[in-house]
Amino acid sequence: MMFGFKSAATKRINALRGTPGAQVWQRNYYEHVIRSESALDRIRRYIANNPAGWSVDPENPAVRDVQHW
Repeated sequence: MMFGFKSAATKRINALRGTPGAQVWQRNYYEHVIRSESALDRIRRYIANNPAGWSVDPENPAVRDVQHW
């Protein structure tokens, strides 16, 4: 179901922007339904603590560029 939404939204966004075929959605992004309070708490902790690891995260372009040298 979400694929149809993303496809339609992408076409509409690109039509409005005048950018046919441009990527709109974040790479490797996936949807997740939060089904419990404990899952929500775990996700909140992840979001709160995630920036602390950005300086060593391989997805950080600054880290990735340094690792290639």
